[in-house]
Amino acid sequence: MRIFKVDVHMIELPLNEPFIISYASYDKMPAIIIKMYTDQGIIGYGESVPDEHVTGESVHSVFDALKYQLIPAIIGKDPCNIMEIHDLMNAALVGNGAAKAAVDIACYDILGKASNLPVYSLLGGRKKDQPMIPEVFSILEPDVLAKKAIQARNNGYKEIKMKLGIDSEKDVARVKAVRDAIGEDLLIRVDVNQGWGSFQKAKQMIKKLEPYNVTWVEQPIAQMDLSMFQRLQESSFTPLMADESLINAQHLRTLVEHQSVDYINIKLMKSGGIYPAYQLATQAELFGIHCQIGSMVESSIASAAGFHVALAKMNIVSTEISGPTKFTKDVGDLTYSLPYANITSKPGLGINVDDDVIKELTTRSEEMML
Repeated sequence: MRIFKVDVHMIELPLNEPFIISYASYDKMPAIIIKMYTDQGIIGYGESVPDEHVTGESVHSVFDALKYQLIPAIIGKDPCNIMEIHDLMNAALVGNGAAKAAVDIACYDILGKASNLPVYSLLGGRKKDQPMIPEVFSILEPDVLAKKAIQARNNGYKEIKMKLGIDSEKDVARVKAVRDAIGEDLLIRVDVNQGWGSFQKAKQMIKKLEPYNVTWVEQPIAQMDLSMFQRLQESSFTPLMADESLINAQHLRTLVEHQSVDYINIKLMKSGGIYPAYQLATQAELFGIHCQIGSMVESSIASAAGFHVALAKMNIVSTEISGPTKFTKDVGDLTYSLPYANITSKPGLGINVDDDVIKELTTRSEEMML
């Protein structure tokens, strides 16, 4: 089997409401969708949702990386040889995990369809339960968050993930308002997205949040302050999760050597797709570190890919892949029975993709042929 054509689409996914985190606010979610064709008539879909603040990529850089480096490197090759595909991409371009993720996901979709197996079976099988997601809250006023928390409980969610990091004093009020509204009925986790900045500020804030029984604090410090997780852990009993600071195996090695985090947040867009994400989870498993599969607010394509990875590893104890629940229009048909995602046993990613919706949302496109 050979790849003979790849269509690249830059799209904008419309959100139900603005998505606000410590370093950005999104009214629409920009993404890249690729459609990969093979000489045996099997088609695979991949997706890239980059983040300039995490991997240094934008949709524009991803589009050009695919056009000028990555697709020329892999076109004409066997999409089922995932290891070779990654070797070729890595030889063509250093880093650029989000761009490589689009190719990786499309290849796994093809491999699953060719073998008539869901992606999780290609990774070794699946856990029994459907993956569960939290309700994810943007950074909003405390009274608004309290009302949303009650609604989340009524909608069946078991956990709430709160974005923090813009105003540290108000962050405490936000968490207090949510905990007061729902009591101990739901778990609360918080994600700072580097917003507290320094070690000193993060230490103070984690201490202030202790009365509200948060499950963990995610990325409370700047991305480059990887070693500071060790000092934070020594000063707090609250579990810590690394996200932006954890991109590759070298970062994981440092965290393991320091024994500085309880959890890591693996994202296909950071690591380069399904293949390297699964490798990271396996490496973490060797050292007893639990994992979360996160997302960059992705469509059904990359969301399904993330869920397949999560189902295939026992030490992946959390998923937060909620993108499709936040869009008014999606390119695929991944469904949720909240708080669970419905991952089927259909081949490949297990979803149907609507080419008409892709075309409708496209702002730039390119067709590349062998």
